Amino acid sequence: MTKQQRRITLLGLLIGALAQPVQAQQAENDEGEAERWVTDELTTYVRSGSTDEYRIVGRLTAGDPVTMLSVEGDYTEVRSQSGDVVWIPSDRLQDTPSAHVQLPRLEEQASELRSRLVEVTDTWEGRVQALNETLEVRETRIAELEDRNQQLASEADASREKARELEARLNTRENDLLMRYLMYGGGIAGGGLLVGLIVPHLPRRRRKRDRWF
Repeated sequence: MTKQQRRITLLGLLIGALAQPVQAQQAENDEGEAERWVTDELTTYVRSGSTDEYRIVGRLTAGDPVTMLSVEGDYTEVRSQSGDVVWIPSDRLQDTPSAHVQLPRLEEQASELRSRLVEVTDTWEGRVQALNETLEVRETRIAELEDRNQQLASEADASREKARELEARLNTRENDLLMRYLMYGGGIAGGGLLVGLIVPHLPRRRRKRDRWF
């Protein structure tokens, strides 16, 4: 359902809800007399008495409000807005205002409802837009954090690889130093041994005796 269709549907429901109390009302004037409205006929003739034998004394226009005074047979005695007391066929009266009277009121209510609907729609759209913007900001932030996390993970992997490389080089250097120490110590030991073997075989010089005579 489109946005325009939702507006039309909501407007129809609101108008229907407001129109029901108007149709159901049975107004009374200050004197407690029931009010009626002439039906939606173009014109309704009224008589001076309660039967068709009485002469026609005027007419009422569709939608005119009248005050019901009494009922006799098929006629109802009413008082018009001008104050004239006449008789009108009872089937030409109705308990609710006619469409002629209700239409301007309903149009006014519909206009007010449309204004309210526009305000509600604008407010709702504003909130939705704000929520969408907030959601976009959060999604952007999440994407940035995920990228940063991926970058940190890559840096961590590189650091671990570097540490393994340095550890391997350190172990190699330690092995080299150990071999050098062993070779150096071995050389010294071998030299000492060789000297120890050679020295005993060297000729010794004899001391000359001093002769006094």
